[in-house]
Amino acid sequence: MCQSCTNTLLDNLIRHGHLIEMGVDGLYGRSGQFEDVVSRFDDLITRWGGGDGPEVMRFPPAMNRVHFEKSGYLKGFPHLAGTVHSFAGNERDHAELLDNVANGKDWTGWQKPTDVVLTPAACYVLYPVVAKRGALSEKGGLFDLQSYCFRHEPSKEPTRMQLFRMREYVRFGTPAQGTDFRALWLERGQKMMAELGVPIDVDVANDPFFGRAGRMLANNQRDQQLKFELLIPINDGAGPTACLSFNYHQDHFGSTWGIRTPDGEIAHTACVGFGMERVALALFKHHGMDPEKWPKAVRKALWG
Repeated sequence: MCQSCTNTLLDNLIRHGHLIEMGVDGLYGRSGQFEDVVSRFDDLITRWGGGDGPEVMRFPPAMNRVHFEKSGYLKGFPHLAGTVHSFAGNERDHAELLDNVANGKDWTGWQKPTDVVLTPAACYVLYPVVAKRGALSEKGGLFDLQSYCFRHEPSKEPTRMQLFRMREYVRFGTPAQGTDFRALWLERGQKMMAELGVPIDVDVANDPFFGRAGRMLANNQRDQQLKFELLIPINDGAGPTACLSFNYHQDHFGSTWGIRTPDGEIAHTACVGFGMERVALALFKHHGMDPEKWPKAVRKALWG
C-alpha cells in the first residue's frame, strides 16, 4: 500500500476541515458539512429500505458486557474489542493515581471493568432484545438500526476509523427469508450506490477473524459465500474499501440467543450494513472536497 498516497487523502480531508484531528490515529471530529453528507446518505438509505416497514431502533455506542461475552465476539475478534473500565480504588489509591498522572506514569492499575463494553457492530445489541420477546411471528422480524461502533485498529487510512457509524437492516426468520433478504439488498445496494456516481464492485468477502482458527473461519465464510461487500476505491495506492456489507449468518445468532420461528425452529438472520463515514469519504474522494460542486445527479440523489 502506498502510505504517502493514503496520507495525501487524509491531509486533504483535514486541510478542508472535513475531518478534525484529535491526536490519535483513526479518531476524528467531523465538520458540519461532513455531517450533512452523512445525514443525506442516511435519508437515502431510508428511501430505499424504509418502505419495507422495519421496526426502527437506535442504541448508544455501548452494550451489556454479559451480552457481549455471550455473543462470541471475543472468539473471532479479540483484537478489535473495546472495553470500558472505571476507577475502583480508595482515597489513597486516588492520591497515587494523581501522582502517577503528574509524573507521566501508568495510572490505569486501579481501573476495573464496568458492566458495559463498546459496541462492535450495530446488530450485536439487537439479538438479546429480540430473544427476550419470544418466538418470531410468521413474518419473522425486520429491524432498522444505527449506532456508533468501536474497533481497535488505529490507522492513517481515513476509511479505517476506530469510532464510526453503522446503519443496518437486520432480518430474522426462516432460511429462505434470510437468503431472500440478502439477495434483495445485493441488488438494491448496487442500484442505490449507482445514484451516487462512485465506482463500485461487489465481491465475496470474509470478516477479519483472529489467529489460525480465524483463518479457517474466514475460509469457510468465503466458501459458503456468506458475506459479500460492495467495494469502492477510496485510499490511493490501496485496495478498494468495503462500504456496504451483505451478510447471511445462518442460524449462528438464532442458536446463540435461542431465537425461534413460530414452528420452533432456530431462526436464521441476515443483515445489510452501511458504513456511513466510508460512503461520505468515497463521495469526497470521487467528487471533490466541495459538495456544492458535486455532479447534479449526485446532489439530486442526496439533497433532492
